[in-house]
Amino acid sequence: MTSPQTDSPTVSPPGQRPWHALPPEAVLDTVGSSPDGLSESEARARLERHGPNVLQRVSGEGPLKLLWRQVNSPLIWVLLASATLAITLGKVTDGLIVLAVVVLNTLIGFVQEFRAGKAIEALTQMVPENATTLREGQKVTVPSARLVPGDVVLLASGDKVPADVRLLASRNLQVEEAALTGESVPSNKHVEPVEADAGLGDRTSMAFGGTHVTYGTATAVVVATAGATELGRISQLLHETVDLQTPLTKALAVIGRYITLAILVISGVLLGVGLLRGYGVADSLLAALTLAVAAIPEGLPAIVTIALAVGVQYMAGRRAIIRKLPAVETLGSTTVICSDKTGTLTRNEMTVQALWTPSGAYALSGVGYAPQGELRRGEELLASPPEDARALLVAGALCNDAALQSKEGTWALTGDPTEGALIVAAEKAGLGVEELRTRLARVDAIPFESENQFMATLHEDGQGGRSIFLKGAPEVVLRRCAFDEGLGADAILSEVERLASRGMRVLAVASRSLPASHPALHSEDVTGGFRLLGLQGMIDPPREEAINAVQACHTAGITVKMITGDHAKTAEAIGAQLGILEGGRAVTGAELARMDEEKLREAARSSNVFARVAPEHKLRLVRALQKEGHVVAMTGDGVNDAPALKQANIGVAMGITGTAVSKEAADIILTDDNFASIAAAVEEGRRVYDNLIKSLAFVLPTNLGLALILVIGVAFFPILTIAGEPHPLLAMLPSQILWINLVATVALALPLAFETREPDVMKRLPRRPDEPVLSRFVVMRTLLVAALMCAGATGLFLYEYNAELGRVGHELALREAQTMAVTTVIMFQIFYLLNCRSLLDSVLRIGLFSNPFVYLGIGALVVLQLAFIYLPFMQRVFGTAPLSLAALGLCALVGASILPVISVEKWFRSRHARRERQERQEGRDKRLPLRLNRRVPAG
Repeated sequence: MTSPQTDSPTVSPPGQRPWHALPPEAVLDTVGSSPDGLSESEARARLERHGPNVLQRVSGEGPLKLLWRQVNSPLIWVLLASATLAITLGKVTDGLIVLAVVVLNTLIGFVQEFRAGKAIEALTQMVPENATTLREGQKVTVPSARLVPGDVVLLASGDKVPADVRLLASRNLQVEEAALTGESVPSNKHVEPVEADAGLGDRTSMAFGGTHVTYGTATAVVVATAGATELGRISQLLHETVDLQTPLTKALAVIGRYITLAILVISGVLLGVGLLRGYGVADSLLAALTLAVAAIPEGLPAIVTIALAVGVQYMAGRRAIIRKLPAVETLGSTTVICSDKTGTLTRNEMTVQALWTPSGAYALSGVGYAPQGELRRGEELLASPPEDARALLVAGALCNDAALQSKEGTWALTGDPTEGALIVAAEKAGLGVEELRTRLARVDAIPFESENQFMATLHEDGQGGRSIFLKGAPEVVLRRCAFDEGLGADAILSEVERLASRGMRVLAVASRSLPASHPALHSEDVTGGFRLLGLQGMIDPPREEAINAVQACHTAGITVKMITGDHAKTAEAIGAQLGILEGGRAVTGAELARMDEEKLREAARSSNVFARVAPEHKLRLVRALQKEGHVVAMTGDGVNDAPALKQANIGVAMGITGTAVSKEAADIILTDDNFASIAAAVEEGRRVYDNLIKSLAFVLPTNLGLALILVIGVAFFPILTIAGEPHPLLAMLPSQILWINLVATVALALPLAFETREPDVMKRLPRRPDEPVLSRFVVMRTLLVAALMCAGATGLFLYEYNAELGRVGHELALREAQTMAVTTVIMFQIFYLLNCRSLLDSVLRIGLFSNPFVYLGIGALVVLQLAFIYLPFMQRVFGTAPLSLAALGLCALVGASILPVISVEKWFRSRHARRERQERQEGRDKRLPLRLNRRVPAG
């Protein structure tokens, strides 16, 4: 025996060389191997050349890089510069407060991102530790990492396939490939080559690394290891995908840039105005610093993060676990959901849904199967099965190796899912499978082999004789049957086609009587003479709740697309039942592979069901939809879904059946593997976005109002000369502004995260991904409220300062006036918060007490503001002074003026919104349907 030469050709990846289309001898010759495997020396040489059979891990971003990304923001740089300037000018307290804000925001972002990016590590766990291989004809166990192309490996039931292999010999081999192909049942494997353009799920002469052998044995030659395997290609696709920014994070980044630019420009102008009016350099710089602190919404990042975290808690209660906070908001803007079929839209369990016998046809569920004759529904059939259906169900349960076992109150299937479906159908009909198997004991059997496509069992018939039950592929069983006049194989095959056209897997069942003296089964016993009992059609059925969830998504303006590795007919059948496929057909992966980018984008737009797709097809479809401007959510549970899950704007993995790879690549994990939970998560996402817009509409007017207060003071307030030194009159100090921006604003904005859903949240169309967060409504509301706030606070500041100046002197009068200005702004915020609970409706209409957290926030702020005014420690830190009860009442009265103004503004906008809805319903303006989400003008 000789070993192959060490100069054997380098093995190409499966995608470049069609191993599945070559005969075994040609594969061995191409990889430079033999049926006895490689020699140890040759294996070592190839290991040096190809490297170990492990998926390369790419280290994620280090802590320092993550930390830098949090700091590297225009607003943060402005705050850092302001803090440095304040300390330089001797305002140490103000500078330290600003630095504390920067540290807080940085830590929040750092913690949020620290645990991301573990998908590649999860892939490495799918390769088994050891493998059985032939080295010079001898069985040896080697670490799977040392396998090389050309190694001959032995596979048996229960094994995990260690690399991509081409079968050399097999016996009844079945491999569970759902993680790669999405098929809900194990794939039958055989040695014969298949077409070169066969999809991944149709390469029956191959077994792929990371999949599981569920039945049978095989000898195979390794043709690809590590990164060259199908699993390795998925790993590479994961490297190539990038985590996209969500619409909210992109919008907030744009807002941040605009605010930064405006701050720099206005601060520069304010510095010049101060110098021209006679301010000292230090005072002018302090005024510019104060403006920066006033205009930057320091509390906004914390408000957004906490609002998203509240959404996480709500979603967890609805069985959706959020791994990345921005995913909460992204769900609310999703326009397309691309869903895997198996286990997501369907139950991931084969179920008999139709029976056909020579005397009748029966539908076990609403599958649309309507052959000639009367159709009887499942509840009638299962309550009292007629004799022909009973005989068919009995034969299917006896010619069967599967079993049902009760474990902790639930039923678990042992054996092949197809055979399990036959057992379940018989149990549902009340036949008692275990009792049947005892009474009609099995004597002998011919097991199923993929080459024969049938299984036969010999049983006692309970009447002194014996019976053979035969089940298998219809064309195989029909060849062994005799038919009465008027019923032929062609007529039965037409029924098979009718069932198959609805995506069902069809099995034919037949029987033959034998004398009691017949001792065992032989091949000649199953060549003919059988009586056809009928057909059983089965499918992995859709979840009832998934059907309702798909309809809810359609109502919400979200398109649902099914992308599966299963057969086209099966995908079309399930798509039709779910309401996804409407008059169209499934587009296959082979068709997608032949499309250029333009045709692919057209297919992504116009088709809703895609079948027999490979991982790269899913990835291309997601990217094509994103190029069309869609916000794409992708659901899945297998390794094959992981690249698309990561590429999608929002990846949704299954928590029960999902692989570790899919979970790590996803943003959201469903704990019940139920598509209906996605609809619930979308609803929560929209609620979260509404509440974020409410928070934005509440926060921004305060920042603009504070900036206006400062600008007016620098530009128009008198400059006092005290002890020969000029002293500018400013309504607020930087530390007081930070108190408003952080403590007051955050305490009041956070309760908005708990607002209940708007009544029409799932009746709107999704907002456009490019629709600005700073909509016309937010801008106009900001200007209106900021102007009122500025007028009220500035007026009371001047009133209090002039009233107290002659009585207590400049310093105390200034502190009292500044304290009154701050308190006035706080009162404006309290009353404005009540109006922000709904952006369109009256607070009376949505319920005064529907969100008790609002009043907890107001109560907490009142206590804090009293401490701000009256506690000596707070007076020293923030430069405040105590106010009289009359002064507090005046602040509250001025702050309450916001209520009638905003109420009138809401009334005008409500009329406008109603008119727009009416025009859209009547179709007067064709552009209106494109203007999404008109119910809440902010989004």
